[in-house]
Amino acid sequence: MFEVRRSPVREALLALEKEGTVVMEPFKGATVKPLSPEEALDIAELRLSLITLAAKPAYRHPSPTDFDLAYGLAKQMTRSNSAKEYFKCDRRFWDIIFGKARRPILGEVFRQLDDRLTRYNPLVLKLFPDPGTRPRQREVLIEFPRKGEVDEAVRALKKVYLEVVHRIID
Repeated sequence: MFEVRRSPVREALLALEKEGTVVMEPFKGATVKPLSPEEALDIAELRLSLITLAAKPAYRHPSPTDFDLAYGLAKQMTRSNSAKEYFKCDRRFWDIIFGKARRPILGEVFRQLDDRLTRYNPLVLKLFPDPGTRPRQREVLIEFPRKGEVDEAVRALKKVYLEVVHRIID
């Protein structure tokens, strides 16, 4: 029907299995792995640790343009009702932060976790349907460092971030 051969479909399913989105079972095929509170918490805790490790080095190198771009992406995410747009802005935001941290391994591991977390983005948009009530976790990562308060940015991010994670888990 879609004029796609089996090989690319098989490769795509294997990639989704490696990512943790699909479970492959012999003689049964592939099924989408259900969302798990434990997985969400594990991913969130690991992401938070990586963000904390990247935050201080990241704020040594940004230009005012970098701050403006990251802040604009954060604001756009807050206003977005599209999971696809939310994902694109989120990816670009974290690319700026981890790129400025100049810690490529942290960025690589973060991206892998972020790929697994993408499945939860529609849930976040469902939990916070009104853009005015959405958490401003990325925005605090820009607002405080602009004033030279990197430690305060990390503390504020942790607070907001963990509130969101607990809402997702509930």
